[in-house]
Amino acid sequence: MLFDDTYRTIEKPTESIFRDRGSKFLGYAYPINSENDIKAIIARLKAEHPKANHHCWAMRLSIDRSVFRVNDDGEPSGTAGRPILNTLLSSDLTNILVVVVRYFGGTLLGVPGLINAYKAATEEALNQAAVISKTVNDIYTITFDYLQMNDVMRIVKDDNLVILHQQFDNSCTIQVSVRKTQVEQTIMKMNKVDGVSVKYDYSL
Repeated sequence: MLFDDTYRTIEKPTESIFRDRGSKFLGYAYPINSENDIKAIIARLKAEHPKANHHCWAMRLSIDRSVFRVNDDGEPSGTAGRPILNTLLSSDLTNILVVVVRYFGGTLLGVPGLINAYKAATEEALNQAAVISKTVNDIYTITFDYLQMNDVMRIVKDDNLVILHQQFDNSCTIQVSVRKTQVEQTIMKMNKVDGVSVKYDYSL
C-alpha cells in the first residue's frame, strides 16, 4: 500500500452539552497541529469554568494513530479520557483535542454512566463539527541566487507548492509546503538547478 498522506480532522472548534442526573458535561473539540497547542486551550477552559469539577481530555496527532494522550483529571481511571479517545478513533479523526468539562450534579453516575456521558459529550461536539480532509506536508526552506529565481518559481508553480514565507534579496529564500507523496520528485527537480540548496524544516 502506498503511504496515505491524507487525514481527517475538524475545520474549527465546536462545543456541546450533555446532561445526566444533574451533572453537566460540556464538550469542546479543537483542531490542533502539535502538543504545544494543548496547554493554552486547557488553561483557557479552566479560566472560563473555574467552578467545574473536572476538565478531562484526549488528543490525537499524526495519521498513523501513534500519538495520543488521555487525561482523566480526577475521574476514576478509564472513565473519561479513554472514552473520549475511543470516540475520536471510531470517528477516524486526528490532529484533534476534545476537552469535556464536568459540573457535578450531586448524583454519582457510576463507571458505566461516566463512560457513557464522556462519550456522548464527545460525540455531540463532533456532530457539530465540519470534518475536512487534509494532506500531510513537509516544509522546506529553499535558498538560491536571484538569477535562479525563474527556474525555482517554475518548479513551485508546476508542483503546486504553497509558499509560506519568502525573502528576495541578493540571496533569496522561500519556505514551501510540499505534499508528502511528491517530496521526492520536487526535491530532485530543485537539486538539478545550479546553486539551489534545500533544507528540510518540519512536517505538518
